Amino acid sequence: MIDIEVEPPAASEIFGARIDRAREFADALGRYGEERGLIGPLEPPRLWSRHILNSAVVAPLLAGSVGDVGSGAGLPGIVLAIARPDVQFVLIEPMERRVAWLSEQVAELELDNVEVLRARAEDWRRGPVLDIVTARAVSALRTLVPITAPLVRDGGELILLKGAAAQTEIEAAAKQLRATRVTDARVEVVGEGLLEEPTRVVRATVRAPR
Repeated sequence: MIDIEVEPPAASEIFGARIDRAREFADALGRYGEERGLIGPLEPPRLWSRHILNSAVVAPLLAGSVGDVGSGAGLPGIVLAIARPDVQFVLIEPMERRVAWLSEQVAELELDNVEVLRARAEDWRRGPVLDIVTARAVSALRTLVPITAPLVRDGGELILLKGAAAQTEIEAAAKQLRATRVTDARVEVVGEGLLEEPTRVVRATVRAPR
């Protein structure tokens, strides 16, 4: 039997009326995520705290149209789409088996605010049209910024979930930030008072070439 983490008390506060869909997603990911190559064997016992709530606390920062690059298991894209039904999401994922999983979850959870796109961010052909792009556990900032910034409209934002080395990543990506006209990059901490370990995001503004 798979040992899935007991839902923390903060989950109901974070998801509100959408908590049942969050529970359904957590149960599916906990049960089938490892066998489908979505999460590692150590993740089910910390699924809520380390992954689902870590993603969900970013939801208040979002608005408009949001692209999630490298959606994978649906972290953070599916989780954020559950938490923010008023926001439109495009989940961008190149791997077929992950795209299949994301599409199944969108259907089963009845998420009518989500489009699943099988593609790499580098292959995006719609131009700089998104209000926000997010990503979690994809790559270092110096690699991530050049592939995410071109998707964002002038004045839009990158909101990238990062770990304890977030500030160091910003400093290491100075050249790439300048080259892509990404400004005001800073670390913000969300989920304080709700989560034992709050979430760090790198937040920055994208400026179109003049």
